[in-house]
Amino acid sequence: MTSDLLCLTVLGCATPYASVDNPCSGYLVSSGETRVWMDAGSGTLAQLQRHVRLDEVDAIWISHLHADHSADLLTAYYAALFADIELAAPIPLYGPPGIADRLARFLTNSSMRSPVESAFAIHELYDGHQARVGALTLTSRAVEHGIPAFAVRIEAEGQSLVYSGDTAPCANLTQLADGCDVLLCEAESTQVPAEGDQVHHTPEDTGDTASAALTGRLIVTHVGRSLTPQQAVARASARFNGPVDYAAPGVTFSIG
Repeated sequence: MTSDLLCLTVLGCATPYASVDNPCSGYLVSSGETRVWMDAGSGTLAQLQRHVRLDEVDAIWISHLHADHSADLLTAYYAALFADIELAAPIPLYGPPGIADRLARFLTNSSMRSPVESAFAIHELYDGHQARVGALTLTSRAVEHGIPAFAVRIEAEGQSLVYSGDTAPCANLTQLADGCDVLLCEAESTQVPAEGDQVHHTPEDTGDTASAALTGRLIVTHVGRSLTPQQAVARASARFNGPVDYAAPGVTFSIG
């Protein structure tokens, strides 16, 4: 029997490349019969199949087009069109502007453009974009990562999960996360860069964002390779008084 509780399953959270036991960024968000694959980094399609077939996914949501968040869209395309998957219709794919042409440029091997739209029904995100996917409402906000990038708030039956994607601390993320049950927030950077634009959270930033948004619970993810998960959680906890967890691969969190 399928639970109506909003759930987050971590498929992977490694950066910038997959580890032996940790794929890149990818998550399965579910409520009742609704399932959304959120970010599709390297290795996450394999882990997704531990829980659901690709043709059972109701939508895919992509935060930005760096490979550690989107590369498995390429193999998902082949699975959808040229393997044992039989789609009743193209899978709704929500992603940054230009995602269709970006995929097609990589996948096209002749003078004829690859039919990415046969695998994916593509919807380009913009700041404030909203979509209804089964039992879930998805609200996306533009965030600050040096390229077009988005965070998302997913709501179902009064339960709310916010995912930062990759971003520096920014007002749009804090506003999006206002009062959410769970904030899934990246903590890639050891420290704020001395030069150039900031494009990631430090663990302290992660705690500050959760505190400013009055988040109920913080899950730290996408921890950079110069940090251990334990260090990231400890540093975030110093700035946020609520419960703090690490997005360990394979773990499922109940939201709300």
